[in-house]
Amino acid sequence: MGEPTENQLAVGSKGSLRLTLRCEGTGGHSAYPERGRSAIHTLVQVLADVQAVAWPRDPYFGDTTCNIGLIGGGAAANVIAPEAHAELHLRLATDQAPVRELLERALGGRAKIEYQSFTPPVRLTPVPGFEQCVVGFTTDVPHLSSWGTPLLLGPGSIHDAHTARERVAKAELERGVEHYVRLARQL
Repeated sequence: MGEPTENQLAVGSKGSLRLTLRCEGTGGHSAYPERGRSAIHTLVQVLADVQAVAWPRDPYFGDTTCNIGLIGGGAAANVIAPEAHAELHLRLATDQAPVRELLERALGGRAKIEYQSFTPPVRLTPVPGFEQCVVGFTTDVPHLSSWGTPLLLGPGSIHDAHTARERVAKAELERGVEHYVRLARQL
């Protein structure tokens, strides 16, 4: 499978837990904040508590990390926000159970959780003679049907993905082809 591994053979890939948090408030005119409860204020406090969580660590996969990718809500600047939401993506170094427990404890009932998807961390097969790494991103390998032993190797860097400098140099592509050929021959 070709994902950006800097032409190293990935022997492990973190898992993934995607979710949405929803907070509810009561609308009202912002001139009288005591007459309402802002869902945005609650969400900001919840997200601060989520950021303070000491997520699980694994000696093989490293740290579980949490990204708050999207935040939305409210009706207008002069309205107490009746609703607010945030989309989070956690990169799992462990199973999801301890992560869910920590998350739910941090929320303390102040937000509803909608779990969207889960992919477990996966150990992949090492092949002698290839530079190896454990990647911090999630692969689709656990969701693929049984079609043999999955391997994860590809040109490009995940550090360039989703940035203005996203690209794969021609020389990296050529090295990637050489690695694929060598890997196929060796197997």
